[in-house]
Amino acid sequence: MFTAGIITLSDKGSRGERVDESGRVIEEMIQEAGYEVKHKEIIPDDLNLIEEKLIEYSDVHQVDLILTTGGTGFSPRDVTPEATEKVATRRVPGIAEAMRAYSMTITKRAMLSRAASVIRNNTLIINLPGSPKAVKEILDYILPELDHGLKILKNLDGECAR
Repeated sequence: MFTAGIITLSDKGSRGERVDESGRVIEEMIQEAGYEVKHKEIIPDDLNLIEEKLIEYSDVHQVDLILTTGGTGFSPRDVTPEATEKVATRRVPGIAEAMRAYSMTITKRAMLSRAASVIRNNTLIINLPGSPKAVKEILDYILPELDHGLKILKNLDGECAR
């Protein structure tokens, strides 16, 4: 069983002015997929705070997977990808590219996503959109493959070749 952390990025959500539907969808789906959610919180769209939380979840709590939701659009406050890339030790562009490509089959607005996917030490970090509907669609698409990637990252499995 892999462990996970969920971070919702929302100024309104962090002030209690909006219900965190996306975080709830993530939690339900990854628990159903066998992940243990160790930490979950809502924080404002603040670059330094996002970096701090990603480092804390990765280095202190040592979760295997961090899923963020929100902050991946064009708004000046949308800084999740920048924070994610700042804490990376290695890049994993294929996940974010696959998410955008798949989402483009549903809506052309997916091209506006700036989501990132990276590794920090032994933790995989993936930025998801803020929409509960989009979160569900993307997790349905990527979750089956994440297990193998995490096994490779954790040295529990061999190569990706079939």
